[in-house]
Amino acid sequence: MQSHTQTPQLTFSRLPPTPNARFEPMTRLSLYRDSASAAAAATPLLESDDPNVIAQALAERGLGYERWPVKPELPATADSAAVLAAYADEIAQVQASGTYPTVDAIRLGPDHPDRAALRQKFLAEHTHSEDEVRFFVEGRGLFVIHLAGEVLQVLCETGDFLRVPAGTRHWFDMGSAPQFTAIRFFDNPAGWVAEFTGDPIADRFPLLD
Repeated sequence: MQSHTQTPQLTFSRLPPTPNARFEPMTRLSLYRDSASAAAAATPLLESDDPNVIAQALAERGLGYERWPVKPELPATADSAAVLAAYADEIAQVQASGTYPTVDAIRLGPDHPDRAALRQKFLAEHTHSEDEVRFFVEGRGLFVIHLAGEVLQVLCETGDFLRVPAGTRHWFDMGSAPQFTAIRFFDNPAGWVAEFTGDPIADRFPLLD
């Protein structure tokens, strides 16, 4: 059975409300047993869209989760530089700890030519040698985290900040028609290469769509 090592928690002070900020639908947590049974995989032990319940459940398992205000909607033509500029204050706050010196932004839409291949690649369970830290500027994505005896589905929505510690087994579903913008924080970008476990567990659990 996989052991789960607790990692030091990073503490981010709450930012003051951003003028004209908008709040989007909340994330959703579904907790399942790690079981070979299809019936068990179809029946969650816990479901919640309460941000306090979600934050506590994830924190108890060494994961980081917060809800942040988001800025007015970015134009469709906004590139990575524009996304990073819009969230310069938030990025500075995260980087103040010195843990994540590198940052970038990714924007993926339903017309991306490689959307099907990208989705399939990250649907398989894998790990990274560094933390996976994401802030969802726009859109949504489904992180599924495999801990000892548990599988947690975290449906991230706009305004969600999620930290998955290095070495944690997980997979990610962007959906058949992806539509999201995310800011990604890195300790070392080379460490973000996916290391696939070969475990077909992801096949037993629901997809984003």
